Amino acid sequence: MGKFFGTDGIRGIANTELTPELAFKVGRAGAYILSKGNNGKIIVGKDTRKSGDMLEAALTAGICSVGLDVISLGVVPTPAVAYLTREYDALAGIVISASHNPAEYNGIKFFNNKGHKLDDNIEEEIENLIINDEKIATRPIKNGVGRKIYESQGYKDYMEHLKSTIEGNLEGVKIAIDCGNGALYKIAPKFFNQMKADIVVINDDPDGININHECGSTNPSMIQSLVLETKADIGLSFDGDADRLIAVDEKGNIINGDHILAICGAHLQEKGKLKKNTVVGTVMTNMGLDKYLQDNGMDIVKTAVGDRYVFEEMLNNGYILGGEQSGHIIFLEHNTTGDGLLTGLQLIQVMKETGKKMSELNNLVEDFPQVLVNAKVKNELKNSYLEDEEIKSEIQRIEKIFHGEGRVVIRPSGTEPMVRVMIEGKDEGEIKKIAKELAKIIEDKIG
Repeated sequence: MGKFFGTDGIRGIANTELTPELAFKVGRAGAYILSKGNNGKIIVGKDTRKSGDMLEAALTAGICSVGLDVISLGVVPTPAVAYLTREYDALAGIVISASHNPAEYNGIKFFNNKGHKLDDNIEEEIENLIINDEKIATRPIKNGVGRKIYESQGYKDYMEHLKSTIEGNLEGVKIAIDCGNGALYKIAPKFFNQMKADIVVINDDPDGININHECGSTNPSMIQSLVLETKADIGLSFDGDADRLIAVDEKGNIINGDHILAICGAHLQEKGKLKKNTVVGTVMTNMGLDKYLQDNGMDIVKTAVGDRYVFEEMLNNGYILGGEQSGHIIFLEHNTTGDGLLTGLQLIQVMKETGKKMSELNNLVEDFPQVLVNAKVKNELKNSYLEDEEIKSEIQRIEKIFHGEGRVVIRPSGTEPMVRVMIEGKDEGEIKKIAKELAKIIEDKIG
């Protein structure tokens, strides 16, 4: 990737790495490229981070400086921006969020006018203009300058869209919800109340710095405890911008993205709605999901890690269901990006329509043990691990040991100076040892 854009937009520590000066340039360059000389509007939403106001002000100034209006949605989840960009016929949508990262981080990610994340080549164009902003000749004056417009109806339009994706309501279902002190802190309780569910909610009191702090989808122990304490039928735990979901069954067991794909894929197949009988996963998808789908007449296609790559595969080949183990799930008939609230709603609908408990549905896939170890490396070297002969040789040696019943997946982090080492196999003790040894070799060589 380029100097600014990572695997999911621009991200860094707010006010030092992601500065208001940079946000201004990003707004100006992004608006110039994505408007293609047309007048119109760009939608902007944000999560609950304290730095969001600062960055929104700078980003908005940049957008307005090239003559486009900004429709400010306030605090809304990333998938709401993707949906409303299309619904409101905007030129683009922008989210100010660092997703699951701690509060000191923030980020800027774009959607084009179709609600799609940007192609690498478009990001590169924007990046070049950020670096050479004097090349943006547009400097409108008087009536040509853009303005900021507050849109208080946006989250309601998003909720109405979600309601249209299922039949009936959720009366009789008890749901435990962890909002992660993030973008869904108001919307999720309102939505499920309107759907007549019985809800118990935690971490819905953001203060600007407690987003994702020991809560939400990256800390699922909280939702597990809440489900057991309140005897809920299902638990839903969201990350800061709510584009992903980790669910919990009534016994307190985690339902990760792979299990969600199995549950929803099987249900869609049974109803004759799973196009091409295919689910899209990533290289991190558990081999247990592969086996379940194949045993039940379905196929799986795998992409690089990142919901943008899952989406591209779905869009290019006509698939409607795909996602990541981490909980980014895309229902392409309903939205163009991972959508935690939509995913939770679809899971509950399967539970209602089948009459099964979540724990029964959660038992479809028998997971192969997976171990993930992070190797800390120099940031500028994290993409060069395969250039080292010793690292390459060790990976080849490990794969021979597995004889097709395990695998090695190594990938650089998109946002941190790390290389992630994932080993999958039948013997958990063995793969833990192998993963730690391989991570140590990587750290010694490029750390």
